[in-house]
Amino acid sequence: MDRLAYTAMTAASRTMQSLQVRANNLANANTPGFRADMERARAVDVSGYGYDSRHLASVENNGVDMTPGTLTVTGRDLDFAIRGQGLIALQDGNGEVYTRHGSMVVDSEGRLTINGRQVMGEGGPIVLPEYDSVNIGEDGTVSVIPRGDYLTTEVDRIKLVDAQASELKKNDAGLLVRKDGQPAQTSAGVRLVSGYLEASNVSSIDQLTATMSLSRMFETQVKMMKAAEDMSSAGDRLLRE
Repeated sequence: MDRLAYTAMTAASRTMQSLQVRANNLANANTPGFRADMERARAVDVSGYGYDSRHLASVENNGVDMTPGTLTVTGRDLDFAIRGQGLIALQDGNGEVYTRHGSMVVDSEGRLTINGRQVMGEGGPIVLPEYDSVNIGEDGTVSVIPRGDYLTTEVDRIKLVDAQASELKKNDAGLLVRKDGQPAQTSAGVRLVSGYLEASNVSSIDQLTATMSLSRMFETQVKMMKAAEDMSSAGDRLLRE
């Protein structure tokens, strides 16, 4: 009964966490560039006196599904999608974070940003001089025609990286970071496509189907806990008699 109760309790706890992951994925099904979270856990022995029959599920950092999403036409010059694998590096405090969401904006101070974070270049965060026009090539090269001039000037090249899914995790803001905390190396093979944004790679049908299955599983696990309690109560009554 002790083992049954622990098995049911840990299974129900893990199922609730799985439901939270699925719910977050569904909530971001329409978020451009969003990468679906994947569940991951490992069995841990419960320390203590007696026979080793109790184990808990310890949640680890969820994996990230790096499957590319579909490209959506926007027609905006500073909207970019990544063709194939790759990530755009952004500055976050003193470190780097990575994203597939390529809707860029030049702020009032000339900084090239995505969602308020500066886009990293090979020489650091990219800051544009006053310009009449700006152009970003498919290799990430940023060039401008300075105000009142007619000659094109190259400013920097966006830092594009190609990190493996096994090397990445999400931070509290939902952005990708390397597990070892080190900046990723620039990859010359990553290419941008102008006028497009990449959709989320979340499959709403798959997530809804998994949520329904997990909900039924949770109900079964709660019934198992109730059965363990009833068996324990019945055993106590027999001992008293």
